[in-house]
Amino acid sequence: MKFGRTIVAAIAVGTALGLSGCGGGGSAAGSTVKIGIKFDQPGLGLKSGADYTGMDVDLAKYLAKELSLGTPEFVEAVSAQRETLIQTDQVKFIVGTYSITDARKEKVSFAGPYFIAGQDLLVRADDMSITGVESLAGKKLCSVKGSTSAANVQKLVPGVNLQEYGTYTLCVDALKAKNVDALTTDDTILAGYAAQEANKGQLKVVGKTFSKENYGVGLKKGDTAFCQKVTDALNKYFSSGEWLKAVEKNLGPAGYKPGAGNPPTPAPCS
Repeated sequence: MKFGRTIVAAIAVGTALGLSGCGGGGSAAGSTVKIGIKFDQPGLGLKSGADYTGMDVDLAKYLAKELSLGTPEFVEAVSAQRETLIQTDQVKFIVGTYSITDARKEKVSFAGPYFIAGQDLLVRADDMSITGVESLAGKKLCSVKGSTSAANVQKLVPGVNLQEYGTYTLCVDALKAKNVDALTTDDTILAGYAAQEANKGQLKVVGKTFSKENYGVGLKKGDTAFCQKVTDALNKYFSSGEWLKAVEKNLGPAGYKPGAGNPPTPAPCS
């Protein structure tokens, strides 16, 4: 009997180990995967109560299902903390308007791009003085700390009065309260804010982009095997029509149309 109990115990342990190891190829029932997204970007990554919506959220869910990673558990990926979240394994990957740059590639790897956006300006609807980046001299401009948008505009307008906040929502609030004159980030994000019910008629996108932003899926540096799996899934996302559905559903209501080069061709993993 003792021998029989030993065999049963061994089988139980083996089963448990098998289930716990499912994260590599398939996911065990009830397993979850932590994915970084933005919580404050309408149309892209927005948290409302227990609900998550946006183009990036749809892609994150697609990748989790396609790669059998488990049910997504979303983690807020504030711009200045994204590399740390990946490096310390607090998330498996990040889909959060994460622009691919050489500086970031020194710390993390990217699959993609999966979308090409452009930096623009959001201003109050009745402000006719700001017509583009060239008219920002002497203006108070808001952007988010740790974003490429802040760095870009400082290069273009060295004397701009830049106010860096923790989130885009805080920038929008400051813009409506006339504490700043404009908000700068990607046109996709700005279109989402302008289309929000609370902002309709109060804010407008200038419509004069001055950069090219390649959104990528941020992941652990050097994990080329996982990068290739994500890249293959992205190509399927494009060819199946799911990418276009996500864009139209989430950004279409704001009157936004994807710019040239969309959907993009993902770069080779390295």
